[in-house]
This record gives sequence, C-alpha cells and structure tokens, in this order.
Amino acid sequence: MNTLTTDDEHEVGEYRLTAADRCDACGAQAYISAVVNGSELLFCAHHGRKYEQKLRSVATSWHDETSRLNATV
Repeated sequence: MNTLTTDDEHEVGEYRLTAADRCDACGAQAYISAVVNGSELLFCAHHGRKYEQKLRSVATSWHDETSRLNATV
C-alpha cells in the first residue's frame, strides 16, 4: 500500500514549489509534484488534475499547492 503525502500534512504557508518549477507536460508553473518510481514529476494545476487519478494509484508521494492559485496577497 502506498503512503501518500498531501498538503494537509504541511503547515499553511509552507510552500516548496517555486516559479522556477515547471510542468513536465506543458511548461507552465508547477503546483503539483508526484514521486513515481523514485522520480519527481511536476505538473501545473490543469495537467495535475487531468492525470491525478492515474498518478495517485502509482505515486509514493503527492504534493499539491494548487490552493495558492486562489490565495490573496
């Protein structure tokens, strides 16, 4: 059974993805990272949601910072 981490396990305001992290599918800013077979995959919100169901079944880690898209400064 895979143990997945979620952003619920991180304190609010603790972000690890930056503007330099880019989506592996399209190059947009990454807000989701998943570790699959020891490799980290980065996705924008769109592609993260598109592949989420398949990725979560094989990922050993799932980190989602998409809540930052709705955050106010």
